[in-house]
Amino acid sequence: MSDRASSEIPVKEDNQNYSLAHKRRAALSEIDNARFNRFHVKVCLIAGVGFFTDAYDLFAINIASTMLGNVYGPLGHGSATGSGLTANQDLGIKVASPVGTLVGQLVFGWLADVVGRKRMYGVELMIIIVATFGQTLAGHAHAVSIIAVLIVWRFIMGIGIGGDYPLSSVISSEFAPRQYRGRIMTAVFAAQGWGQFAAAIVGAIVVAAAKHRIQNDDPLDPGTVDTLWRLLIGLGAIPGCIALYYRLTIPETPRFTMDIERNVQQAAQDVDTFLTTGTFVVDPDAVVHRAQVPKATRRDFIRYFGQWSNGKILLGTAYSWFALDIAFYGLGLNNSTILQTIGFGKPAASLKGGAAIYQNLLNTCIGNMVLSVAGLIPGYYATMLLIDSVSNWGRKPIQLMGFGMLTIIFCCLGFGYDALVAHSKPAFVFLYCLANFFQNFGPNTTTFVIPGEVFPTRYRSTGHGISAATGKLGAIVAQVGFSRLKDRGGPNVFIKHILEIFALFMLTGIFSTCLIPETKGRTLEDLSNEDQDNFIEGVNRNDIENGKGQ
Repeated sequence: MSDRASSEIPVKEDNQNYSLAHKRRAALSEIDNARFNRFHVKVCLIAGVGFFTDAYDLFAINIASTMLGNVYGPLGHGSATGSGLTANQDLGIKVASPVGTLVGQLVFGWLADVVGRKRMYGVELMIIIVATFGQTLAGHAHAVSIIAVLIVWRFIMGIGIGGDYPLSSVISSEFAPRQYRGRIMTAVFAAQGWGQFAAAIVGAIVVAAAKHRIQNDDPLDPGTVDTLWRLLIGLGAIPGCIALYYRLTIPETPRFTMDIERNVQQAAQDVDTFLTTGTFVVDPDAVVHRAQVPKATRRDFIRYFGQWSNGKILLGTAYSWFALDIAFYGLGLNNSTILQTIGFGKPAASLKGGAAIYQNLLNTCIGNMVLSVAGLIPGYYATMLLIDSVSNWGRKPIQLMGFGMLTIIFCCLGFGYDALVAHSKPAFVFLYCLANFFQNFGPNTTTFVIPGEVFPTRYRSTGHGISAATGKLGAIVAQVGFSRLKDRGGPNVFIKHILEIFALFMLTGIFSTCLIPETKGRTLEDLSNEDQDNFIEGVNRNDIENGKGQ
């Protein structure tokens, strides 16, 4: 509208301020106290399918790298020696995704606070789908190695996966009722465990389907195994394709509409609409009164996080995630290596050629399935049961307990490694599964949940992105360190010391958790450490506009 038209609209500032503040409080109260309904189930499913896809794509490489080694091993393309990838090749394809994820978490975390959660939601899934198909079509030539092509595609895929972290966390937290917020966010994140499990199942199915061809080939036909890893990775795009439409049509969160777009009237209308019908309606001709609220700027960011009461929370969430991912990805991307090192499921010495390769691939898939079912998946649901419970459990106690138990378990695995491997491999596998359990019934889940709650709306996605990116830095450090150190002193000799290093990082995670507040049962606005009674400062007379084109 023109300045003249704006000035003709009478504005009684006190009444206008009170009206907007009242509407904001009413809308927030309606969200926080809503009953769990179909819309919340829809949010869980839409966000959860993305995390299922993320985990599938990230951890399928744990199995696919073994297949790639049978075809593109160090003796060259099509050697079919089964000698495995070189250390640099293995490191490249495993670390490319975490590097891309770090970039995606920072960029999408910031963009979601600038242009909106809705506008970015789905974009990251498109990147994942395209990059996944790109991997399946990658080829080998004299001028370029297929491993190099896969590294590029997995980096691009990682950018999309990184964007999913802050977006899914913030969207699920901002739509969730206060009393169910932790469980809703945990349900979203628990899809990660099912994604890892699905990757192992699909791997086992494609290997079993090719059993006749593999076992009867001596030496192995490289085309057979080359098809398997392409199927394993490519099938990971299907869930993302299914979820894409729903992500593109999800409503904008009312908190973003109120606190960043400053359109309180539209947000209040959205709350009433999506809680009843699950949809939203925007009137292009409605007059919009833009509230005066704190805006995200570089100066405001420094002012807010420069206060120790706020800065220590960001430090706590970021370092806790860093420490956790040192072990989570150090193990998760190398399960096959560790299982083979201790001889779990190793093919019989009598098997040769294709038969040995088939048994090795199948055992790798089964080993990963066992780890998922025995440790990863139960851990998520133990957290879901207790994270919002009325007892003394909550986010912070679960994270402290998890770091404490992981410190003890990794000490047992590391310092007792030689004795366990020599005399009690089942005990080693049990402790290894227990470590997976307490990662998820512990900091792996809570480091995802807490950053989606503790920051103000204008920095919630950015803060989550920074915390998650710091975690992925830990994943990169772990993967590079694992690759470079595991053969120090001989093949896989240094693994026991790596497990001891993991124990040290778990111990430091206990101290960083002390910087984080308990968020159970508190509203997102209360957790922001800002004065909510005077959050709306007024309405600018020149900032009243027609909604058309907004």
